[in-house]
Amino acid sequence: MRTHPIVVVGGGVIGLLTARELALAGHEIRLFEQGRLGREASWAAGGILSPLHPWRYPDPVTHLAKASMAAYPALCESLARATGIDPEWTPSGLMRLGEDEGAEARRWAERFAVPIEARSLADICPNRGIDGAGLWMPAVAQVRSPRLLRALEAELRALKVAIHEEAEVVGITRERTRLTGIVVKGETVAASHVVVCGGAWTRGLLERYGLALPVRPMRGQMIVIQTPAGFLKPMILKAARYLVPRRDGAVLVGSTMESVGFVKETTEAAREDLIGAAHDLCPELAAYPVTHQWAGLRPSSPEGVPFIGEHPEIRGLIVNTGHFRNGIVLAPASARLAADLVLERDGAFDPAPYRLDRRLESAQDTPVLK
Repeated sequence: MRTHPIVVVGGGVIGLLTARELALAGHEIRLFEQGRLGREASWAAGGILSPLHPWRYPDPVTHLAKASMAAYPALCESLARATGIDPEWTPSGLMRLGEDEGAEARRWAERFAVPIEARSLADICPNRGIDGAGLWMPAVAQVRSPRLLRALEAELRALKVAIHEEAEVVGITRERTRLTGIVVKGETVAASHVVVCGGAWTRGLLERYGLALPVRPMRGQMIVIQTPAGFLKPMILKAARYLVPRRDGAVLVGSTMESVGFVKETTEAAREDLIGAAHDLCPELAAYPVTHQWAGLRPSSPEGVPFIGEHPEIRGLIVNTGHFRNGIVLAPASARLAADLVLERDGAFDPAPYRLDRRLESAQDTPVLK
């Protein structure tokens, strides 16, 4: 029987959903976030519920993505019902233009039972006067990331999860090989388990405890072009740039990939690059204004496979991080796997591919997946 709460470190989508899984299982949860909830990678995310080029990723990513895609409709419905905040799960479909990988994509689609069709963009959105042949992925949906985060926060507070913002965890405490708590604001907080969901900041916290995970920040910038509601229906992807139309007519344009450390500022060069990409994908967007620009820091990892597992030498210290470009995509399944490990219950996923000590000796740098 636990006498201390379970602590979750990190208030992005991974931390919030992990806390939710544990709270719904009936446990006392305290969540600590060094800044404001969700204001790093999660808030900045486009919310496409699929890896952009899923056949380029290894199977461990695909397994989490497929499970999460299946979980999102019910999750968003539940959150909207419980909190009154709709995360706007929308089955827009994704049209992928250019780069002929049709045979590889179809083999992947057949293996994982995900529908993909060879289509023309003019057939998918005939009223926009844009064209191009590509792969149509009708099952791909989206969520509005800021609304998802707000709904998760509201539900966690209703579940009596103690949320601490502006509370940086600077260390852990232990007795020999067993974790006993965390150090935050000069005080020690006792814990039965700690789940570190610190995104790009995870390595800085854990490397003093013998765990130098190859997770580092990768900046991504996005803009919004405001159009009338219903202007664009499908999401459109070409190379590394994409359009994500929201229900109110906002069209997100993303995203850059920049290795600049922990620098989160936006740049004029990125703004111009994204505007040019938007006009290339849909020339009619040139008639509408850019209303917002922002940046986030993704927690990149080798091959994009997250690290989800227990510290190899400290019992009770669990990590759930390194989701790279796919934090929103993989979050529900990743949270379930992390909760299974904490609660020592059988789960749907083999934890071995996500172990913290996998290939660390050879992972000196992080390859960037386009």
